[in-house]
Amino acid sequence: MKAKTQQITVTEELNATRDHYRNEVIPAPALQLMDRETQALLDSGILDKSLKVGQVAPDFMLPDQHGSPVGLYDLLRAGSVVLTFYRGGWCPYCNVALRALERYQDRFAQKNAQLVAISPQLPDNSLSTAEKNELSFNVLSDVGNKVASDYGIVFELSEELAQLYESFGHGLDSVNGEEGARSLPAPATFVIGQDRIIRLAFVEADYTKRLEPEETLTAL
Repeated sequence: MKAKTQQITVTEELNATRDHYRNEVIPAPALQLMDRETQALLDSGILDKSLKVGQVAPDFMLPDQHGSPVGLYDLLRAGSVVLTFYRGGWCPYCNVALRALERYQDRFAQKNAQLVAISPQLPDNSLSTAEKNELSFNVLSDVGNKVASDYGIVFELSEELAQLYESFGHGLDSVNGEEGARSLPAPATFVIGQDRIIRLAFVEADYTKRLEPEETLTAL
């Protein structure tokens, strides 16, 4: 009998992606800038400002990847919601995390929970992200980061960092539109019960890190 292959964790996959980009792709001066910005975000107190366990999750109505409106409180009528915020399909770490969540779709459904992903991307770019990663769940567009702001996870990019992203081919004005050209959500996951109360709140200043889906299952 063959030994059962242990599935790689999201953290392990993210670490491998991080090592690849830091050691083989991104020049040292750019890494120094990105590391400074990550530390500045942590120092800003964004983790303290974000919504916490026990608070009421704000409602929203956003278009999905097909242009159909999706409301949080409407979804909660059918069960719990796993709400994850990501920076965009241009972010390799976000794509790793989204694909991992897709692999857990059936297990979330067994817990009577729906998965929803939100980014500030324009709707066409959300559709591209969903198609590229073969996602079967709702991928919503929060243009201008209005919902992310309600959840306390939005931050402004410095001009230097915005220009660096543009030099990488990730100009946020074209990805997110002019309204959201200089702001992004910190990576975050919220588990929300049918009573609209937040059961789990994970917010991370380091864009290379995400919550393990197993921890989300535990919260459900």
